[in-house]
Amino acid sequence: MTAEVAALTGRIAAGPSALLRAEVLLPQLRFELDNLLPHYLAIERVLVLEYHRMGVLTDADAAAVAHALSTVDKVTVDAAAQGMADIAFGVEGAVHAWLGEVPPAWHVDRSRNDLQATAQKMYGRDRVFAVVAELVDLVRAVHRLAEREIATVMPGYTHAQPAQVMTAGFYFTALSEQLLHSLDRFAALLGVFAECPMGAGAMTGGDLGWDRDRMAALLGFRGGSGNALRAVAARDWPLEATAELCLLGVPLSRFVTDVMTWAGAGYGFLDLPDELSGISSAMPQKKNFPVLERLRARTARLAGGFVEVAMAQRGTPFANSVEVSKEASAGVPATFDDAGSVLRLLRAVLDSLVLRADRLRAACAAEYLGGFGLANGLCLGAGVPWRQAQVVAGRYIVAAMARGLPPGEPDGALLEDIVRDAGFPLADGHELLAEAFDLDRALAAKRTAGSTGPGPVRSLLDRQRAELAQAEKWWAGQRAEVDGGRRRADRLLADLLSCDEGGRR
Repeated sequence: MTAEVAALTGRIAAGPSALLRAEVLLPQLRFELDNLLPHYLAIERVLVLEYHRMGVLTDADAAAVAHALSTVDKVTVDAAAQGMADIAFGVEGAVHAWLGEVPPAWHVDRSRNDLQATAQKMYGRDRVFAVVAELVDLVRAVHRLAEREIATVMPGYTHAQPAQVMTAGFYFTALSEQLLHSLDRFAALLGVFAECPMGAGAMTGGDLGWDRDRMAALLGFRGGSGNALRAVAARDWPLEATAELCLLGVPLSRFVTDVMTWAGAGYGFLDLPDELSGISSAMPQKKNFPVLERLRARTARLAGGFVEVAMAQRGTPFANSVEVSKEASAGVPATFDDAGSVLRLLRAVLDSLVLRADRLRAACAAEYLGGFGLANGLCLGAGVPWRQAQVVAGRYIVAAMARGLPPGEPDGALLEDIVRDAGFPLADGHELLAEAFDLDRALAAKRTAGSTGPGPVRSLLDRQRAELAQAEKWWAGQRAEVDGGRRRADRLLADLLSCDEGGRR
């Protein structure tokens, strides 16, 4: 039996094999040292405060352990963890190495299960805050673009066919509204991080009188009195967080698809700067936009991250296990990384995107996008019943196209004849057509809240900016609550460390 193993357990006589260390334990340790160590140390400091509060550790012993913890870093934990390649044992070993002899009751009534669950939850909470910050920045970028292009006319499409005239500002406020919806969902997601697992122990709670709510508050959580088994078994935050990232990625992929389509030579509606463009190795005339392809592909990885967690968790027992706590969530950091990348890249695209207003207007002018407005005008202005007005409008468009007439050259007499054939009088077909097919008049006619008219779009922008400001304030409050708990723990530790060797101040 190696000395390192003998110091930790009497159940097995040998440490992990070289294969197990290389394939599993050391990669896990590397990740945890780089990403979770600050959280493990924060938890250990709060445990010292609890031991001291319960009288398990004297003033001097608690101060000694707290001081030893302040010296722990990646190097010392790495060195101390080599026997079992485990971060919790590594922290324990680093403290032991510093003190020489640790207080006998330190780590009594403790388990790695709630310790690990809490550290991972703190890590996940930080990742959510980081994604939300990126999401807020993206909403601002969309608002800048929507404001800039609020009067830029463009075709709106249904079933991949030109349908109605709209503005680019209107389109992009749809994107920002979708992002604000995602921001609301992330606010709900934060609720899964409200309960702290500490004090749950291995699965059934502790024998000592741990104040779970106090520990939770000092670690930035709302509470810690939930069911002990669920606290270590559920591991619901990786599942729910990746689900939200997936739900963010799906609509973003659809918006990116629009941008990809409009950037194609068949449309030529927009351009990106050379810094965000690519070239062909063989066709010198081409300017490609692979950044858009990468963006859309990375949104697929967000869905993949959720599926990985869901498939790895399903069918496992509702208890703590390495399968759920580590293997099932192994891809979660990469999913958060991909989400941040998508949000940053999309922000860069939108900040530098140049719309070709001339081509957008020409595309609108080439299509009979006012057909819906013409049917409305026939019904409301000429008394043609609505369904018959649809038929009449369609007949006019077919006849005008057969004569080679563009939408901007209305033939009032032709419309009057078609309406008369349908059994209704029409005095001024030219004015009705001009009202329907003049692009700017068609936009001005849209007055409904949330519509593409200039007034409604400005109202949308104003409302969305107010929602964003409110959301930012709320998230800042949540961050302050988390940080406030940690600062309180730091103050309590500072008081503890001010004790002298005799336990007096």
